[in-house]
Amino acid sequence: MRICVFLSAADLDDRYTRPARDFGKLIGKGGHSLVWGGSDTGLMKVVADGVQEAGGKLIGVSVEFLAHKTRPGADEMVIAADLAERKRLLLAKSDAVAVMVGGTGTLDEATEILELKKHGHTDKPVVLLNTAGFYDGLKQQFHRMEAEGFLPRPLAELVFFAEEPAEALAYLEAGRDAR
Repeated sequence: MRICVFLSAADLDDRYTRPARDFGKLIGKGGHSLVWGGSDTGLMKVVADGVQEAGGKLIGVSVEFLAHKTRPGADEMVIAADLAERKRLLLAKSDAVAVMVGGTGTLDEATEILELKKHGHTDKPVVLLNTAGFYDGLKQQFHRMEAEGFLPRPLAELVFFAEEPAEALAYLEAGRDAR
């Protein structure tokens, strides 16, 4: 399975790097490939390191203005012209999506896949890895959107919230098998 992971390229502390490395190792050990933003910095580097250490493949999709930060030695690296093309390529190259901790770019990527899923334009499984409760507020907001009628589909059909890397991967693998 090709798993797209949306996450930060920022250098963060162990409460975020440990689960990112663990998730990467699980992807690699499972024989899966990582599809990610292609960066060799921050959490993007950490998850890619984990995948590569465990024997998995790396498929990077960077963008022209960040091409100088791409990871050498990736199995595949594509440079998109802009962020919109990058998101399109990341999703086109993947079978499933995991959203890890990140900033506005990660949130933008997450909401795009959920919007596509909401309207039936994809059936890829999507998991949000809620490391250290990072997405507790977003989870609450999504539940409010569902309760107040803003989502035409049940939230559980759009995204699964996982607390640990193993739970996240198990969900993605089960979702792939159910398609």
